Amino acid sequence: MTHTYKVTGMTCNGCRTGVEQKLNAVTGVEKAEVNLEREEAVITMSTHIATEAFQEALPAKYTIREQKASQQAQPQNVFTTAASEKSKLEQLKPLFLIFAFISVAAVLLHKDDWNWRKMMLDFMGLFYIVFSFFKLLDLKGFPQSFSMYDPLAKALPVYGKVYPFIELALGLCFLMRVQLTAVLIITLVILGITTLGVTRTLLDKKAIQCACLGTALKLPMTEATFIENAIMIVMALLMLLL
Repeated sequence: MTHTYKVTGMTCNGCRTGVEQKLNAVTGVEKAEVNLEREEAVITMSTHIATEAFQEALPAKYTIREQKASQQAQPQNVFTTAASEKSKLEQLKPLFLIFAFISVAAVLLHKDDWNWRKMMLDFMGLFYIVFSFFKLLDLKGFPQSFSMYDPLAKALPVYGKVYPFIELALGLCFLMRVQLTAVLIITLVILGITTLGVTRTLLDKKAIQCACLGTALKLPMTEATFIENAIMIVMALLMLLL
C-alpha cells in the first residue's frame, strides 16, 4: 500500500535527504520518496503504519501528516493550471530580479562609452559573483542539491563543494580582465555540463529544486534555468569568436 504525506520543516535538499533516510529506516517501509518542492513524502509499506510512528522517527523540527484522498487527486482545469503557473512565476521572481539588476548595472557602468564587449564582461562577472554569493550561504546543502541535475557533481561530489568558489574566481577574473580566454573556455565547459543535466531533467519532467541560487531560495527547475545558462554560453562564444 502507498500513502502520501505532507512534510513541513524542510528548508534545503539536505533536509529532504535526511527525512527520506529516516522514513526508509522505519520498520515496514518498503520505499519512501520525499519531494522538497511539494513538501510531500510518498511511502510504500508492507502493512499499515501509523502516522505517529513516522513522526517519532523524524527530528522535532519536522511535522508529518497524511494527506486526504481529495487533496491527492485534485481535478485539473484551466483555473488550477493558471494558479500553478502563477505560483511558479512567483517563485522565479528573485531570479528575474537578479538578472534585471545585473543587466542594468552592466549598462550603467558603460553608459559613456557604450562598449558592448566590456558590458558583456561585466555582466558575466557580476553574474558569477552574485550567484556564488547565494551558493556560499549554504555550503553544506548546495552540493547535494547541485548533484541532483549536474552530471559532474553527481559523479564527483567534491566538484559540487568547490563549485561556488569556482564561480567566485571566474567572476573576479571577468571583472579584473584576467586570463579572459581561459576563463571563457572554462565557462563554456562548466555551464555546458550543467545545461546538459538541466535539459535531461526538463525532458524527464522531474520536479526538483534548482540550485542556481543555492538553497537559500527555493526555485523550481524550469526552462528559466536552461535560458539562464544558455545566455552565458552564448556570451562566452561571442567573446571568443569576435
